[in-house]
Amino acid sequence: MNNWFNKNGIHLAIIAFFVVITFAYFSPVLQGKAPQQGDVLQAKAMQKEIMDVKAATGKGPLWTNQMFGGMPAYQIWVQYPLNITTYGIDVIKGVFPDPVGTVLLYLLGAYLLFCVLKINPWLAAAGAIAFAFTSYNFIIIAAGHSNKALAIGFFAPLLAAIILTLRGRYLVGASLVALFMALEIRSNHIQMTYYLFIALFILASIELYHAFKAKQLASFGKSIAYIVAGLFLAVLVNAGTLWTTYEYGKETIRGKSNLTTDKAEPANGLDKEYAYQWSQGVGESFTFLIPNLYGGASSIDEMIKPESNTYKAVEKNLQGVDPRQAIGYVAQNLGTNQYWGNKPGTSGPYYFGAIICLLFVFGLFIVKHRWKWWILGTSILLLFLSFGQNLPFISDIFFDYLPMYNKFRAVESILAVVGFLVPLLAMLAIKEAQEGKHDQKYLVQRLTWSAGITGGLALIIAVMPTVFFSFTQANQAQVLDALTQTLQNNRGAAIEILNGIVADRVALARADALRTLLFLALGFGLTWAFITKKMNMQLAFGLLGLFILIDLWQVDRRYLNNDNFVSKSDLANHYKERDIDPLISADKDPNYRVFDLSLGDPFKSAETSYFHKTVGGFHSARLKRFQELVDNQLTKSINQDVLDMLNTKYIITQDPQNGSYKMQRNSTAAGNAWFVQSVQFAKNADEEMKAISSFDAKKEAIVDESYKSLIDTKRLGTGTEGFIKLTTYTPDHLTYEYSSAKDVIAVFSEIYYNKGWKMYVDGVEKPYFRADYVLRAAQLEGGNHKLEFIFHPTSYYTGEKISLGASILLVVGLGFGFYSENKKKKKAVKA
Repeated sequence: MNNWFNKNGIHLAIIAFFVVITFAYFSPVLQGKAPQQGDVLQAKAMQKEIMDVKAATGKGPLWTNQMFGGMPAYQIWVQYPLNITTYGIDVIKGVFPDPVGTVLLYLLGAYLLFCVLKINPWLAAAGAIAFAFTSYNFIIIAAGHSNKALAIGFFAPLLAAIILTLRGRYLVGASLVALFMALEIRSNHIQMTYYLFIALFILASIELYHAFKAKQLASFGKSIAYIVAGLFLAVLVNAGTLWTTYEYGKETIRGKSNLTTDKAEPANGLDKEYAYQWSQGVGESFTFLIPNLYGGASSIDEMIKPESNTYKAVEKNLQGVDPRQAIGYVAQNLGTNQYWGNKPGTSGPYYFGAIICLLFVFGLFIVKHRWKWWILGTSILLLFLSFGQNLPFISDIFFDYLPMYNKFRAVESILAVVGFLVPLLAMLAIKEAQEGKHDQKYLVQRLTWSAGITGGLALIIAVMPTVFFSFTQANQAQVLDALTQTLQNNRGAAIEILNGIVADRVALARADALRTLLFLALGFGLTWAFITKKMNMQLAFGLLGLFILIDLWQVDRRYLNNDNFVSKSDLANHYKERDIDPLISADKDPNYRVFDLSLGDPFKSAETSYFHKTVGGFHSARLKRFQELVDNQLTKSINQDVLDMLNTKYIITQDPQNGSYKMQRNSTAAGNAWFVQSVQFAKNADEEMKAISSFDAKKEAIVDESYKSLIDTKRLGTGTEGFIKLTTYTPDHLTYEYSSAKDVIAVFSEIYYNKGWKMYVDGVEKPYFRADYVLRAAQLEGGNHKLEFIFHPTSYYTGEKISLGASILLVVGLGFGFYSENKKKKKAVKA
């Protein structure tokens, strides 16, 4: 045991250091506080019905009616209890308070990778810090993108497992590939996984080329076979997750369009303008080195300080007006703030660290390993792809032709992979210098060149910032005209205020450029001292890691700091009832819906979903048909007939004068289910959409001709006799009773989704069809009957069984892999 501690003591010390710095950064968690994350709070509202059912029954439903009239719960919250990686994710989230566990995953995963690359432990620790504390990794935590953060956290250990396999440690490498890939998939952020695989595909191509050159195709092929086997096992472990996501994805806004009349609607995938909305500006890439070059986040924090140029200009030209309120007004109504790039807004820049940028350039000069070209080539490609609409001749090729690429939005987030690769080459550069492959003169010369390139750019920004950057928005002329009009045609005052804003942006960039120069000097000095043996290697590596941490820590604190934390009780009580909410909740109907117009756009917020089942809501994977309904019937003008068919019983508005909320009861809501008098057939989705633009939902049903075979019009009654009512309700199991003298057509105010919903009449499965573009309907035989809709998707239940079998194989594979590895070590020691 003592021998084991002696052998692994340095690793244990570094892990302990990681724990200490993570808790130090997130010190409010020691006081019982938790981060207030916008997306997490939105998710809490989305999950309300799911969690209520889970609390009552012990199992969360696979469907929820809380948003968009109803949708599968797959991308909101679903249990996968037979998938072993579910418990792995629970450990990461549960052992340490949020977000400590996520940052420790960043650190430990990257440390494992650098150790596998045989990098000195202290240098490996520095590299882990460089990756973990990259600004984007903290900005997404602040925003509440928890799944994305977890997916990024598994980048490094997955690459480490692939490297082990390529080195011939087939069993342990492949089993770890399966484990980390399974965890990567279970993180449930396919976009990040997809971007990582672009990088891994390029790596595999380079390795194949060198295996061919070295005539080692047989061993390379064996390694690839083991890696593919590990990846395949990881897919099987996540069969339930992937199957449901694939099946559901085809029906969402990322799937095929149903309409042909809207030429702006893409035939398949996301709308390009929507996907490219958050594209990295070409010039913004220099924030990798100088974080506030583009103003930092979309904020007015620096502009409202009394010493700022903006504050002084407003104070001078708008006497008697509170400068803070005036600056806030300009920011809110004209979109003018510290950030001056072309994105609709940003939470902060991609900053890799001054020292890391210096060492990355140094690596480009001295690293001889083929991975340099993989890292450089991949980083350039991903950087170009992040430009999206700013470099369309490259982005459009991938968007139009690369499978699945058009399913993802916010293309700038591909830079998360670049943020992983840049520290990797930086650490490989120090490793190369450490190994003595180059003489001191050569290394010092290349280090000086690297400092000249990075420091030269920072110096230019510090001394002459406006030489290459304008610090003005692309629509500056329109902003000036709008501000002039707001100031009662005082153009001089408008110009002076905008000049103040530009001066503040320049000051921010200059200050950060000077800051970058300081850290470049520190990085250069430590690396030079290590190369020339003026400083002990371990001390140099330790100090390098410390200054990398200080550099990134300071920038990260701009976007994620103690102010982001609140007491858990405040989070638990975040959503507070308005005076109208209890009145609506008193309705005994278990599945009424609300349309909340007080939110501005009811389809960009999930807040109301915390209290009621809504027509609106917020989710990036909503059903395509429902989105088409929203675009055509509820956006430009509100179609009352459509609200009626969705059983919208309450409409909420807000008085703009006094801010009070008003509730309007919709007396024409159609109810949970009803019999119609007639059926009108439509040739296609376009006709169906046109038909529901004006119709009486209670009297007629609009049905696509493809369902004609399910309707026998000769046997239908008038629909006026008899009744149908909802008797018991859970989101994924609805029970109705109905009575009718003749066969009838019943329409249900439930969203049609045929990938799991089954209808039973007196326990016998019967067919149903789609009506009114998004609802369920069925021809029912006369008499007194019990009708049930049960959501039982094969993709989930069969997928879970596959996951169980694959999980068992994964555990056996890991055990056998490490057993074989240990056995080989013992043989080597005896030999």
